[in-house]
Amino acid sequence: MQTETKARYSIPSILAMVAALVSFVTSAFWGFILAMVAIVFGVLGVLLSLSPSVRGGLVSVVSLVAGGIGVVVAVIKAISGVL
Repeated sequence: MQTETKARYSIPSILAMVAALVSFVTSAFWGFILAMVAIVFGVLGVLLSLSPSVRGGLVSVVSLVAGGIGVVVAVIKAISGVL
């Protein structure tokens, strides 16, 4: 008897997306930190999604892009705060 396991999203891919989204609405410092967290968890999520029982590869890639944009936004916020 063969049992099938349902593919599930990985926790790092979900955390990466949340961190990326929150990085846009915080200060420059915390935005930068959360964007970096999103990038780290995004990479981890991509690596975990290589397993057939784990979903979230696309979510992780989107969070990597959002994390990169979050870094840029944080730098712009920091520069505009100084001027």
